Amino acid sequence: MNINKEIIIGFAVGIIANVFGTLLYILMFSDLGIVDTFNAAMDQGHMGSLLALGAILNLVAFFGFLRIKRDLRARGVMIATLVTAIIILFYKVFV
Repeated sequence: MNINKEIIIGFAVGIIANVFGTLLYILMFSDLGIVDTFNAAMDQGHMGSLLALGAILNLVAFFGFLRIKRDLRARGVMIATLVTAIIILFYKVFV
């Protein structure tokens, strides 16, 4: 397969895992709804923490791809994690 296609697939899996992890965290540990939790996180300055907790599922995707010998897809998941870290840094510094 094409190298870029494998990395893009891994990146997409990383973003989806991050979104799913964030929603799963909200549903399991928040008494509020999804939208209310996002609004409260924005108001209290905890959006970066919420995104970081959601990124924990990227570990599962990353090591899963390494286990099945899909190193380029694991690289895409790592890039998605780095993009998440940059977004968190943006929230911490500018918002």
